[in-house]
Order: sequence, then structure tokens, then C-alpha cells
Amino acid sequence: MSALTRAQLHHDHIHPELAETFAALPPRPENPYADMEALRAGFRALMAPRMPAHDPRVTIRHTSLTGPDGNTIDVQVLRPAGAEGVLPGVLYLHGGGFAYGELDGPSPMARDACATAGAVVVNVHYRLAPEHRYPAGVEDCYATLEWMAAAAGELGIDAERIAVTGASAGGCLSAAVCLMARDRQGPRIAFQGLLIPCLDDRGGSASMRRVQDRRILNGTGIRHTWDTYLGADRGPDVPAYAAPARATDLSGLPPAYVLTCGADPLRDEGLDYARRLTEAQVPVELKDVPGAWHLFEAYAPDSDLARRTTAHWLGALRTALTDGF
Repeated sequence: MSALTRAQLHHDHIHPELAETFAALPPRPENPYADMEALRAGFRALMAPRMPAHDPRVTIRHTSLTGPDGNTIDVQVLRPAGAEGVLPGVLYLHGGGFAYGELDGPSPMARDACATAGAVVVNVHYRLAPEHRYPAGVEDCYATLEWMAAAAGELGIDAERIAVTGASAGGCLSAAVCLMARDRQGPRIAFQGLLIPCLDDRGGSASMRRVQDRRILNGTGIRHTWDTYLGADRGPDVPAYAAPARATDLSGLPPAYVLTCGADPLRDEGLDYARRLTEAQVPVELKDVPGAWHLFEAYAPDSDLARRTTAHWLGALRTALTDGF
């Protein structure tokens, strides 16, 4: 390892196992959303090796439902191959900055949740920004939760064991759907899995200021993410369903699992949300991964750190749906 690499690792607190991958990363555009076509194509290329046309672990059925604005919401229903009877359900909300990701799907995370947790997973293709800004996407997600609960018998789902989970923007949407279900007295949610969640549009945390390396998602990129989702001209009164960290009352929410990464600008808002959930008497399991950046598993999928991290959140999901939290 060169002296330069050692210095860079020390500066960025990157896990040694990820050093080679990190050093080879090219710089990202200052504003990736300026060229949405290129952003979406790049994400497709990144994820393509991990999205085989056939996954023997699961069966996949395509269907759709009518959304809140009369729009069509395409969903994929995943079921463990060979599984019979009634199973727990997972509403999986993909990430991708509210604007990309899961363009073809279902993602490796949705497939893993289905196979490992032994659950029926509903993978939602919600409307994307900037073509459809808040609240289109989150309302699509909530409408899918209602559909999932109402169609539980047809889908082979135990309506009392439905979890909501997602990563990054999907973590934001997952937290928001839980707030919406509580406030609207909607379907019961048994568990929320908030993986590297994007929760606070105000961007005032120490990790947002500290993580600025252009090779990985950084604080500047997160600001562009929120501008894409909410509009750069938004006022100060952003609702909690858009940015769940703004919620003043977190009581009565489902038990939670929160995953954060040490070199992620979103880390501190995830840690703070976990703390506030705990203070509101919501059961929380927290996992922080030092030395890892945002969505590092997609860049180093065969690393031991990625395997351990994935196994940890999948284990929490399975336990919550099997044994309760």
C-alpha cells in the first residue's frame, strides 16, 4: 500500500478491506442530477452484474395497482421459491436519490429480503423525481402498503406481519410511510428497516460537513438530492412525510433497525433518528459500520465487510418477522 493511499485511508477513515476499491473510484460529478439520463444509465451499469435474469431463490410476479392520482404503480411480488402457505410480508422501497435506482428490478436487496427472511416482498416502482417531485413517490409507496394489506389473502401474506424497509432514499420513504400509517390509522406495520437512511433535508450534521470526497456520495451530493426531490425553491416548512427527521413526535412507530456507515454523510442523521426513536420508547437496533461509505456493498460486494453487513440487517428483518421485536 502506497504512502498516499495510507494517508488517504487515514483522512477518510476507510476500512482497510475496502482500500483498493476506494482508491480506484473515479470522481463523481459535482451535481450528478444535472444529467439524469447519464445518472440512471450509470446506476444500471453498476447494478447489472448483481441482477441476473433468473434467481432460483425466488419467484417474481409482475402486477400493478392504481395510484393516488389515478396513476399506475407497477410492482413486483417476490415469493421464496417452493414456499407454501401464509408468509410475512415486506414492502421494499428502493433507493436511488428519489430519482433513479430500481429502474428494472427487483434489486439484490429485495431478492435477499425475500429469500433470507422467508417473506413475500412487494417491490414498488414509485414515481421518480424530478419528473414527479414530493409527494408523488411517497404517496405511491403508502398506496402500495394499503393495497398490500387489503390483498394480503390473495398474496399469501400475514397482514399482522408486514415490514417496511429500504436503503438511502428508500430508508426515507420507509420512515415516512411509517409516520403516515400511524397518523392515518392505516395498516399495521410490524417493523421498519431503515438502511443508510436519508432523513433530513436541512443538512446540518457534522457528517454532512465532513464527508466531501468526490469519489463517494458526499454532503454536496446530498444537497442536490434534496433539491431534486423537493425543489431548490422549497420554503422552510418541509413536511415530515418528506423529511422524517423533521417529525416532532416519533412515539407509536414500529420497532426499528437503523443501519449507518462511518464515511457516509447521512450517518449522523441516522444515528440521531435512532436516538430519538429510543427516547420515544420505540424499540431500536442500531448498526454502524466504521470505515464504509454509502452503499459500499454495491462497489465491494465480495468483501467480508459487505457480507457481514448484509447478513446483519437481513438477520434483523428475519428475526423481527419470525419472532417479533
